[in-house]
Amino acid sequence: MRSEAAPQPGDLERFVSAGKGRGLRARRRYAVGELLFSCPAYASVLTVSERGSHCDGCFARKEDLSKCGRCKQAFYCNVECQKEDWPMHKLECSAMCTFGQSWNPSETVRLTARILAKQKTNPERTQSEKLLAVKEFESHLDKLDNEKRELIENDIAALHHFYSKHLEYPDSDALVVLFAQVNCNGFTIEDEELSHLGSAIFPDVALMNHSCCPNVIVTYKGTLAEVRAVKEIEPGEEVFTSYIDLLYPTEDRNDRLRDSYFFNCDCRECVTKDKDKEKLEIRELNVPPSAQAVWDMIKYARNVIEEFRRAKHYKYILCLTLTPLACELLEICELSLDKMGALFEDSNVYMLHMMYQAMGVCLYVQDWEGALRYGQKIIRPYSKHYPSYSLNVASMWLKLGRLYMTLENRMAGVKALKKVLISCFFIAHGKDHPYISEIKKELEDH
Repeated sequence: MRSEAAPQPGDLERFVSAGKGRGLRARRRYAVGELLFSCPAYASVLTVSERGSHCDGCFARKEDLSKCGRCKQAFYCNVECQKEDWPMHKLECSAMCTFGQSWNPSETVRLTARILAKQKTNPERTQSEKLLAVKEFESHLDKLDNEKRELIENDIAALHHFYSKHLEYPDSDALVVLFAQVNCNGFTIEDEELSHLGSAIFPDVALMNHSCCPNVIVTYKGTLAEVRAVKEIEPGEEVFTSYIDLLYPTEDRNDRLRDSYFFNCDCRECVTKDKDKEKLEIRELNVPPSAQAVWDMIKYARNVIEEFRRAKHYKYILCLTLTPLACELLEICELSLDKMGALFEDSNVYMLHMMYQAMGVCLYVQDWEGALRYGQKIIRPYSKHYPSYSLNVASMWLKLGRLYMTLENRMAGVKALKKVLISCFFIAHGKDHPYISEIKKELEDH
């Protein structure tokens, strides 16, 4: 298969976007599915839970990875990957041996340590910084509340604790700025089912501003970020990506944007709020609920989502081997769905959120039938609420396809997997992406 043409220098330009600061603008027309640019990670770190199944250097998913001979905890495709990653891995290798089970810096701390090391060994501008340098990142330091500042101070303490051997630290004020920059400009790398693989810094990708109706999508090929058009883009048009999950109604999206990125969105979707009524659909009842009753249920839904997030973090993530805790999480989901379902339609986004969480727990405990039931309820409303070529929709079709195959419903499985390719992946990932090859192989094998 012939590879797509490489983007040309000058096809995109940095400019001052009215009311948004720096931005990225097209200088020529881009068709849907066309690659605007790619950006290698300035620094990246594989999440601890994926060690052994993905290469610590390039994030490739492979069997029979080679283990680091010192710490025995990092895994690589081959000697070349290991040598290339050594300047970064050596920050952690001896520390992991020294601390043993007590070695537990957060992913943000690990990523920041790598940025500091990279800035020391590569002071010149890198291939990841053609349009925006890491040192130009916004920190929004003046907007941090006491809680966010305290979290940064805790991260700085962990950085000193775990990385004292191989790092030279700037002063405390500079570290506060750097952590604030990482928090605002870091990226989460996910696999084809949107499972978390790691964190990275992609400076040129960070130049793009946010819109809730974006015209590009960011996907990953290992530790390479690729930006493709999901709408036609005309010369002079600004390039917009989405910083957040677009499932939720306008108020929720802007709450998230204010909390994480310190701005409100003024895109067409946020101004018109056209999709909010569908996203918050109420059941047709003999006695219509009052506005206050609806608002109370929305507040309940938001609280239970936060409660579940915390329970998942402290119980499920930290105690993965304890199946009873997974069952407890499933009970939270089911109870909240029963309560919300008295007022909300199944297509209501708060119902969908808890169904998605319940599906995740079912997958964890290998209840394939339960996971499939939730997925079947989710997929149609997802297709309605999300924009075209959404990875959230595609990943749900992919999960359904694999569940159908596991449960030996080949016809439904083939249909779902083909839908993944045609409806999204060819556009979002390009036709030569490894994920596409893997899905095609799954289709051939079945």
